[in-house]
Amino acid sequence: MAAVTTDLPLEGRFEGTDHRFPVRVYFEDTDLSGVVYHANYLRYMERARSAMLRAAGIDQRAAHEAGEGAYAVRDLHIHYTAPARLDDTLTVVTRMEQIRSPSVHIHQRVMRGDVMLAEARVEAVFVSQGGRARRQPADWLARFESIMNGDLVVNPVDRGND
Repeated sequence: MAAVTTDLPLEGRFEGTDHRFPVRVYFEDTDLSGVVYHANYLRYMERARSAMLRAAGIDQRAAHEAGEGAYAVRDLHIHYTAPARLDDTLTVVTRMEQIRSPSVHIHQRVMRGDVMLAEARVEAVFVSQGGRARRQPADWLARFESIMNGDLVVNPVDRGND
C-alpha cells in the first residue's frame, strides 16, 4: 500500500496572496448523475473563507461571543464553468481583492488541478448583533492588508477543541 501524504493543514495554506483550501467531493455532495450539486460550491467557498481567516489568526468565534460582530454575505456572483464529480480532489483558491472599513471583497475559484470549475466574487460585511454594518476590528484590517500584500506572518489561533 502506498504511503498517504497531505501537504495542506486543516486550514489550508497561504501561497503569496492566495489562500488554498483542499476539498474532497463525497457522495453526499452530488446529485443523481454524480455531479456536484450547484449549492455545494457555495459551501466549499464558505468553508474556505472561514479557514482562511482562521489561518490568518482571526478568531471569528471569539468576536461573535464577545458581541463585537460577525460577517454576513451582502453580495455574491458565481459562475460555473465545469462540473466536479464524486471523489474529485478540489482546491478552493481565495484572494482578497478590496478592504473597506466594514467589508471585504473576495475572489474565489474552485479548481480541479488547473481546471477552473466555478468562480465567485463575494462581498462580506462585518455586522453588529443588531445586523448593522460596523467597522471591522483594527487588527483584522491590518492582517487583511498583510494578506493582500503577500507578507502575512501566520500565527495560528489557539482553537482549543476544534
